[in-house]
Amino acid sequence: MGKLFGSDGIYGVVNEDITCELVYRLGQALAKVLEDENGRKAKVYIGKDTRISSDMLECSMAAGLSSAGARVGLLGYIPTPAVAYIAEKHGADASVVISASSNPVEFNAIKILDSKGTKLSEVFEKRLEKLVSSKKGIELSMGMDIGRIYRFDDAAKEYSEHIKNTVLGDLSGMRILVDCANGSTYRCAPMILEGLDAEFDIINASPDGKNINSDCGTSRLEKLRSAVAAGKYDVGIAFDGDGVLCLATDEKGDVIDGNRITALCAKSLNARGKLPHKTFVIASESNLGIYAYAKENGIFAEGVDIKKNTISEFMSENGYALGGEVSGHVIFKEFSKESDGELTAVQFLSALKEFGKKTSEALSEVRNYPQIKINVKVPDDIKEDVLDAWHTKKALHKAEEKLGEDGRVYILVSESEPVLSVVAEGKNSRDVSSVAGEIADAIAKVVKLKK
Repeated sequence: MGKLFGSDGIYGVVNEDITCELVYRLGQALAKVLEDENGRKAKVYIGKDTRISSDMLECSMAAGLSSAGARVGLLGYIPTPAVAYIAEKHGADASVVISASSNPVEFNAIKILDSKGTKLSEVFEKRLEKLVSSKKGIELSMGMDIGRIYRFDDAAKEYSEHIKNTVLGDLSGMRILVDCANGSTYRCAPMILEGLDAEFDIINASPDGKNINSDCGTSRLEKLRSAVAAGKYDVGIAFDGDGVLCLATDEKGDVIDGNRITALCAKSLNARGKLPHKTFVIASESNLGIYAYAKENGIFAEGVDIKKNTISEFMSENGYALGGEVSGHVIFKEFSKESDGELTAVQFLSALKEFGKKTSEALSEVRNYPQIKINVKVPDDIKEDVLDAWHTKKALHKAEEKLGEDGRVYILVSESEPVLSVVAEGKNSRDVSSVAGEIADAIAKVVKLKK
């Protein structure tokens, strides 16, 4: 057996890549390593999303942990961020999340978090992999040393109360439509919004094990957009299947991405003296409109190369409180170590109420600049030559001069296709389209000359 853990746990098609036998052995290994580290039997919590395989894998994980002596608390269907919160609050040695986030129902994943609710170290993961792949079985507990398995029925309520308490005041006077993606937010979302006196309706909150993320949630916003506009709601909120992501729509049904949510919340936090260094964090390639909005409001948007460093890590290293990505990953460090969709939703809704404007009016200030992307077919073996060619460099330089400080242009190299992508953005859509076309033409010309 090779490497089990990827960048976000053990992921794959259930009963092909992830089997009950594998998960059972992983549970035993986790109990063994934790006991060796702490000198006592471990306490582990398990939370899961609503896909049909999650119950089966929960049983396998719980059996493996228990057979090796660990006490196991079953949190049930609960958002991924809630698992980390409950585990740390109640002193668990580790927690296990069974969820494949936004992926189709045939997939699932096992994510193991440490006692602080953060990703396991590589050293810990390697110890688990070694035990799981060992031909020598793990010594099982006997008699009264077998670990107890119990249900933690108040987990969703405790987490919902925590999220509610992050908001100053309430959300009264707002009409909200929420899309739960038939996922793990379907229990907590109503509790949170009821506790904040919001007027709300919820759609896609009837999970049947097969409909998680199916034509709903953050990956498919069309139905939410239409329903918000038709129902005259003030705002729409969408989650993904495991409650990590949050996107929104205004009252017209226009989409509000994660960067715009983050920027609006940054303005609110800064007004309350809650934005350290007057700075929030986004991915470096984020739309220039976000940077412009920050500057206009006397705050700063710090761009991070997410290929080299995660936004969460960068925030922790530099003492920042807020960061986000266009996808809907938004982190409020005061309340959570990682992205939390329901936390993001209430913070965003609270900011909207604070500003006292229609959602579209409040977000009209957070404008994404026009952007265009043109793909040009370029054989893999000449990509570097094309990038270094005089015609390409000349077109790039001309574009940069034309767009000035209010725009930018760059070329992306595809690793999977024979393609170079020209990306341009700026205040003026006509200029953006023009320079992108000129660079694409220059690249095509070089390719023709190389043939």
